[in-house]
Amino acid sequence: MSAPTVTSQARTSPAKTEAELRRELAAVYRLLAHFKMTDLIFTHVSVRLPGPEHHFLINPYGLLFEEITASNLVKIGLDGELVEPSEYHVNPAGFVIHGAIHEARPDAQCVLHTHTKAGCAVAAQEHGLLPLNQISMEFYNRVGYHDYEGIALNTAERVRLVEDLRDHPAMILRNHGLLTVGASAAEAFLRMFYLEKACDIQIAAQASGELRVPSPEIAEHTARQFAGEATDDYTDDQAYEMAWAALLRMLDRTVPDYKD
Repeated sequence: MSAPTVTSQARTSPAKTEAELRRELAAVYRLLAHFKMTDLIFTHVSVRLPGPEHHFLINPYGLLFEEITASNLVKIGLDGELVEPSEYHVNPAGFVIHGAIHEARPDAQCVLHTHTKAGCAVAAQEHGLLPLNQISMEFYNRVGYHDYEGIALNTAERVRLVEDLRDHPAMILRNHGLLTVGASAAEAFLRMFYLEKACDIQIAAQASGELRVPSPEIAEHTARQFAGEATDDYTDDQAYEMAWAALLRMLDRTVPDYKD
């Protein structure tokens, strides 16, 4: 089986309307709930809206992710404050991390942050994410690390967050959790799905005995395959798009109200 890449559709498709972005972001929130990657009403996924205003969609503060729909997402600015009237509130402090990355990384149209058990466990390990499995190797040398500075309430931390993320698609917030970015909400979610799975595999492997770690050369080659940068006999540049379409079909069957 050839390695899937996360490169094609998100970078070549036309700009989406606000209505389309709302539905896609609501889908991500419902998927996080479905795969049990939530922390009650906390953590966020944010998506930048088209235009020069630096406006974003984010979850209304106080709702569980399973309650989020396209219409109840709130619109905020880089300061995390509402830019349109809403019956819902927003947690400005929760946007410290997101706002910094959106402002510094034009390619980071979506920023996704989680506090999962496996992600927090790996974030507490000195060596961070290990290349123990094919899934893990997607992120080999492609994950930033940010040291814990307390709850993200201080805007001065933004500079260090951006410096530590660099141009990586993912970051491990030490003693805190996981973060992914993407050119779309779909891309950020699929990256998080597999980063979470990599962390879960690592915790299970560490509990089962002595670890076998592939060579750095093999790990780097595999990461390049995932990124579509390797020269192989076969490629599979549609896998992630097909996976996202399958996830949307599942939501349409089980919780179609996410589009409301």
